[in-house]
Amino acid sequence: MTLKNNFSDFGQTFQEKLGWLILLDRPFSEQIEEVLEFDFFELKHLRIFAKLIFEHRVKYKVHPSIETIIMLIKTELKEEDELIVEKLNDFMKRMHDEEIIEAEFIKENSLDFCKKQSLKAAMVKSIDLLQNSKFPEVKAVIDQALKLGSDTNFGHDFTKDFEERYLPKFRNPTSTGWKAINKITGGGLGKKELSVVIASSGGGKSWCLCQHGVAALKEGKTVVHYTFELADSVIGRRYDSMISKIPLNELVASKDYVKEKVSEVSGNLIIKEYASNQADVNTLRNHLSRLNNRREKPVDLIIVDYADLLKPIRQFEQRRTELGAVYQALRDMAKEFDCPVATASQSNRNGAKESIITMEAIAEAYEKCFVADFVYTVSRTIEDRQLNQGKFFIAKNRNGPDGQVFQAKIDLSRGDIKVYEKMDWDVASKSADKKQKENLHRLTQQYMEKLQDKGE
Repeated sequence: MTLKNNFSDFGQTFQEKLGWLILLDRPFSEQIEEVLEFDFFELKHLRIFAKLIFEHRVKYKVHPSIETIIMLIKTELKEEDELIVEKLNDFMKRMHDEEIIEAEFIKENSLDFCKKQSLKAAMVKSIDLLQNSKFPEVKAVIDQALKLGSDTNFGHDFTKDFEERYLPKFRNPTSTGWKAINKITGGGLGKKELSVVIASSGGGKSWCLCQHGVAALKEGKTVVHYTFELADSVIGRRYDSMISKIPLNELVASKDYVKEKVSEVSGNLIIKEYASNQADVNTLRNHLSRLNNRREKPVDLIIVDYADLLKPIRQFEQRRTELGAVYQALRDMAKEFDCPVATASQSNRNGAKESIITMEAIAEAYEKCFVADFVYTVSRTIEDRQLNQGKFFIAKNRNGPDGQVFQAKIDLSRGDIKVYEKMDWDVASKSADKKQKENLHRLTQQYMEKLQDKGE
C-alpha cells in the first residue's frame, strides 16, 4: 500500500479539526510540530493557518491565542488571495464554538501519519548511507526519526498556558429532570462526571435514577440503565409510568396509551440486568464497548442501579475500601466513555429516621463520595411518605452551590418526583392544604349523609 504524502484520505473535516487542535492544545502543538509539514494539509488556508501558529511561537516564544490569530489574519495576510482569507475567516467562525469530541482520535491518527512520513524520509536518506556502509550514521538517522513526535507534554505550564485556563470547557450537560437542580449544577450532569443519590431503603433511589434517564430520553439521548436489584422489565415499567404519567397498577389497563406516549420519546433506552454482586465495572465496560461498536450513536448517559451491588474488581480487607475503589472505577468509566454516570447508594439505618440525610448517613464507605462530582440525598420520614413528599439535600456539587435543601413531591405509585424551588413549594403546599381540607369536608359530608339515611 502506498503511503500518501498528505492528509487527503482523512477528509476536510478531519484536517480542519486538526488545525484547530493545534491552536487550542499547546502541548499537542509542540509535539506534532516536530513531524508536521505544512504541505501535509491538503487545503491551502489550513497550511497558512498552521504556519501562522508555528511562526508566531518561534518569534515570540509563546503559543498564540485565538484573538492573536484573528489579528494576524487581518494584518499579516494583506497580500494573500482574498478567497483564501475569506476561507480562513469562515473556518475560524465555524470552529470557534465547536466542541471536538473526537480530539484524541484526531491527535493519535495525525501523529501516526506524520511519524510514518518522517520515518519514510529517514529510510530514503539511509539508502545512500547504506551503499557507503555508513551503518552508525544509518542507525542515528533512524533513531532520530523514531524520537520525533514523542510526547512533549510535561504538564500545564502556568505561564505559557495562561490562555488555556480561560478557554470554554464544554460539559454538554444532561438534564437531571428537575429545573431547580439543573439550575445549581450548570444544566445537569456533565460529561465524565459521577453523580450519586443517597437514600434509605425504599426511599426512591431507583426512581430518581429513572428520572435522570427519562430526562435524557426526552432530549433524544441514548441511555444505558444497569440494574442489579430489580428485573429489567420492572425498571422498564417504571420508565413507562414516568413517561405516560399512568400509575404502575394501571399500566396494563392503559397499555395502548402507554405505548403511544413511549413512542413519542425520541431517545433510546437499553436496560441490562445483572445478578447482584455478579458483575463488576469491567463487565459494564465490556458491554458498553460492544454496544458502541454496534451503534452509530454512542451512549450519552450510563445509569448504575446501584453501585453498592457491584462486585469489586479486586478484594480488600475492608468493605469500605472495596466500595471506594468501585466508585473510583465508575468515575474512570465516565471519563472513558465521555458521558455522565449516575448511581445510587443506601444510607445507614439512621438515615431512615432523619428529616435531612447528610453524607454522615452513608452506609459502609464515606470515601465513595469523595470521587463523585455531584451528591444529593433524598429523605422521607414516615409522615413524608404519607403525604407523598420529601426533601432533597445537596451534599456535594463541583459545579455550583451545595448545602441547599429542596422540598419535593415524591409519589412513587407513578414515579412522580418534583423538586421545588422555595416559591414554587409555597404555592404547592397551599394547594395541597386546600385540597386536603376539601377532601376532609367532602368525607365529613358523606358521613353525615349516611347517618341521616340511617336515622341516627
